[in-house]
Amino acid sequence: MWTSIEDSLCELGESPFWHPQERSLYWLDIPGRAVLRTRGDIGTTGATVERWALPTEPGCMAPARSGGLVIALRDGFYRAREWGGELVAMARVEHDVRTMRFNDGKCDALGRFWGGSLNEAKDRPNAALYCLDARSDTGISPTITQMANQATTANGLAFSPDARTLYWADTAAHVVHAWDWDAEANSLSHARVFQQFDAKPEGWTPASPLHYDGRPDGATIDAQGHYWVAMFEGAQLLRFSPSGERVAAVAVPVQCPTMPCFGGDDLKTLFVTSARKGRPADEIAQRPASGTVIAMRVDTPGLPVSFFED
Repeated sequence: MWTSIEDSLCELGESPFWHPQERSLYWLDIPGRAVLRTRGDIGTTGATVERWALPTEPGCMAPARSGGLVIALRDGFYRAREWGGELVAMARVEHDVRTMRFNDGKCDALGRFWGGSLNEAKDRPNAALYCLDARSDTGISPTITQMANQATTANGLAFSPDARTLYWADTAAHVVHAWDWDAEANSLSHARVFQQFDAKPEGWTPASPLHYDGRPDGATIDAQGHYWVAMFEGAQLLRFSPSGERVAAVAVPVQCPTMPCFGGDDLKTLFVTSARKGRPADEIAQRPASGTVIAMRVDTPGLPVSFFED
């Protein structure tokens, strides 16, 4: 059964992760320009949600091993050593910040931070996937590398538990790609379509009889290596085996889920962020959880969050 986290309402929630040391859930409100986190045990008396205002839209973030966060803002990657602390630029990206910003991303198991961009005009596939490597043991200064491109809305980033497959979605194209990934060398090869979803039918609305699965938004991987993806406008999460078989469709009480993650001490709580920005009033009335973080207990645990190494 799904429940909403109290005081978690956002315009467009994204990039959730469970911080095991703090026993807190973190997430972003992109148009609200804020980082949010829970304090206290979720669902108990006295539990609260803290909000930290940012200067521009945050697309994604990850916790850092040495404390604080790494955050992708509109023009590049920034480091904050503590909650509410100074944002120090680590690497900027040469894209037009008038129409481009960062969107989905996370760290890999080796501590590199990945972030994909988004073309707000949605007029051409000029978004890309970047990797920031700031590991001090490499003996080099932070480097940023473009790893993939030709997307309109970067989303669905996830890494297989054996670090041999990387997944990345283009929401606008209704597609999830997969690559063979050499994690140590950080190289991608054998690009292929992992899932291709049908486009939205002309005239579709949530109330119409036309079928629409939604389009792939944020994603995560469970301990069995299954890929969980939030289907924006589809009011569901889909779970796929590593071979690409659809093994589950999980309905959610929001029309526009944006990204799942696993948390709780046993990593068996599935958290999902969602959107309400720009949605019709009747949809919000019918689905009042829209924009909140929803949660449900599941049988298969997820994987712990990967920390940024610097």
